Amino acid sequence: MKKVLFILFLVFTFLNAEKIKNLASVVGVRNNQVIGYGLVVGLNGTGDGTTSAFTVRSLSNLLQTVNVKIDPKDIKSKNIAAVIVTAKLPPFTRQGDKLDVTVSSIGDAKSLEGGTLLITPLKGVDGKIYALAQGSISIGGRNGRGRGELNHATAGTILNGGIVEKSVVYDIYDKKYLKLSLKQSSFETAIDIQKSLNAAFNEKVAIAIDPKTIKLRKPDNTSVISFMAKILNTNVKYKPIEKIVIDERTGTIVAGVNIKIDPVVITHKNITIKIVPVNNIGNSKNNIPVGQNMALNVQNSTLSVRKNDVTISNLARALQKLGAKPKDVISIIEGIKRAGAIRADVEII
Repeated sequence: MKKVLFILFLVFTFLNAEKIKNLASVVGVRNNQVIGYGLVVGLNGTGDGTTSAFTVRSLSNLLQTVNVKIDPKDIKSKNIAAVIVTAKLPPFTRQGDKLDVTVSSIGDAKSLEGGTLLITPLKGVDGKIYALAQGSISIGGRNGRGRGELNHATAGTILNGGIVEKSVVYDIYDKKYLKLSLKQSSFETAIDIQKSLNAAFNEKVAIAIDPKTIKLRKPDNTSVISFMAKILNTNVKYKPIEKIVIDERTGTIVAGVNIKIDPVVITHKNITIKIVPVNNIGNSKNNIPVGQNMALNVQNSTLSVRKNDVTISNLARALQKLGAKPKDVISIIEGIKRAGAIRADVEII
């Protein structure tokens, strides 16, 4: 099966005005993970087999709570499955709030389709119960399978399937000092946020203590809620970090459209790429248009890109037009980066 290359180009301006809430989070205000072990019932013969001893024993123990005593060895049903249930507990949730939960099989069940999760306590790392989960499992589409064929979906979700029983206490009301944590470390961004906040409040309310952390001081006669609302909605000058992200497994390349390539020559298999700073490439039947006022010149397996500003998007589009395979495009970009002709970071996932 031929692998398809998807190239997504994100357009970044050189300098943006961005709200602080998109660049940083409030230290201590975060999600908390909860987890539980439960049983899914109502499966149409696609549950755990008798080899999953923990499943039949769990069912035996459950039945005993309703005064039905049965030896685990006598349980032959394949309509049940043992699962791990996980969820995120958002900050400031209160008792009675609803959560989405994820249900994943841990036995040899073939599918959780049509199953119902029985009431399952969800605990935090401290061992305390913070939520209860129960409900019908949704596994989405049939993954392209035909009617009547088994959908091998061993994980699913229950929308609003969890109910918060215990809040994670975070007392923000009485705090005079708070901290912001930047999502990406940057000396420049930290200083810009400091300047923008001090200008917005017309007093020194922020100080950058490192490239990722800004310490905040609440002004007198101002509530923490209104203070943080104004903080998070303040605009700040922001220059995005240029990065190329490569997923080698799927052949996906995500790059900023303005990431430039310096003059370089690279040979990969039977293709030679020559990037030279010449404005006029002239007219030729060998030219392949790849953008405004730009073309590729292909002669004797040599691909020449002639323009002052050559970008990753130009090169990737050109290689795609030539029918280069995803792994070849990835190898070429990695080679150009190693040669020092790309100044943006390259992240391989």
